[in-house]
Amino acid sequence: MKLHLRKKKLKSGKTSLYIEFYKGHKTLADGKTKLIREFEYLNLYLVTDPTTAKEKKKNREQLELAEQILAIRKAEVYQGKYEIQNNFKNQISFLNYYELKKEERYQTKGNYDNWDAAQKHLEKYCPAHITFNDIDVDFIKGYKKYLDTVAVTKSEKNLSQNTKHTYFNKFKACLNAAFEEGYLKENLMKRVKGFSMGESTREYLTSDELQKLSKTDCSIPLLKRAFLFSTLTGIRWSDVNKLKWSEVREEGIDDSGNHIFRVVFQQKKTDGVEYLYISQQARELLGERREPNDRVFKGLRYSAHMNLQLLRWCMAAGITKHITFHSARHTNAVLLLENGADIYTVSKRLGHREIRTTEIYAKIIDKKMKEAANLVPILELDDII
Repeated sequence: MKLHLRKKKLKSGKTSLYIEFYKGHKTLADGKTKLIREFEYLNLYLVTDPTTAKEKKKNREQLELAEQILAIRKAEVYQGKYEIQNNFKNQISFLNYYELKKEERYQTKGNYDNWDAAQKHLEKYCPAHITFNDIDVDFIKGYKKYLDTVAVTKSEKNLSQNTKHTYFNKFKACLNAAFEEGYLKENLMKRVKGFSMGESTREYLTSDELQKLSKTDCSIPLLKRAFLFSTLTGIRWSDVNKLKWSEVREEGIDDSGNHIFRVVFQQKKTDGVEYLYISQQARELLGERREPNDRVFKGLRYSAHMNLQLLRWCMAAGITKHITFHSARHTNAVLLLENGADIYTVSKRLGHREIRTTEIYAKIIDKKMKEAANLVPILELDDII
């Protein structure tokens, strides 16, 4: 078998890189020869005619990564053909391997972005020449210490606990994959404890605060409708913003004579498809139905001005909490639990992949129950104590 790195110019103007696996040829019944080939498309692209230094640098990086993948595939072929131990894998650049694992996630934007953000810190800690031969427990502990004591944000602030947890987990996932694929002889991550997940504050509105807000005018009526819709459904800003009329279903009338409404949409964050029943009032907030491909909240967009108007609207209602659009989702979760919904149902409605994510809201409810114990009046019990 012969392997070659090939290029293919696309209609988009970019050039796609792929590997051709040539497995020989065979003669067909009509006497013609057919080449036996397979292809692996690498999801790596070149600017076809680069003009700027940035484009040329990106092309070099993409070609280098493609060459690394080709070398890996050749080593795998020879390992299987001659039944020899593959000593090549542990000589692969760790940063190039991380880049490859990151690119495998390009279709899941939220996850890809986290891998990309973590990579920027990894590149500051890890020299370019480091291979899997150089990675040991001390290297892993060193990166953990770097995240904990050295790494800072763009605004020169220390990383938050949850950010450290996220970045270290991407590093961990990369090394776990390397072990499974034979680049590491030992799963080193089992010997190093990661960062625990920090418990972030989830700002939400109480039932009374939500009533006040609904009765208060907002300078942007579209924002008011969208925010209140989110409080009644728990749908994230990103999904509210892109919601189309084709995703809003009217599914008849139930036994009590109530109309049944449901939204069927793909979550932008998790890529999962949700089938979410909504109330009559939530449906009314959407307004009159328009064309299937029209956005329901057409004109809504994320901006500093929109966030400012949201805060001003809250202040006009006498609410001094720092409320963001995501607070609407928190509000929905808390109100559902306070009004008797079980945690599994709330978890499913919010589209959480793990029940432990939803349990944070249950802690909020438990805290409020404890506070309520001290709301009853203090009795004068001197005569009976």
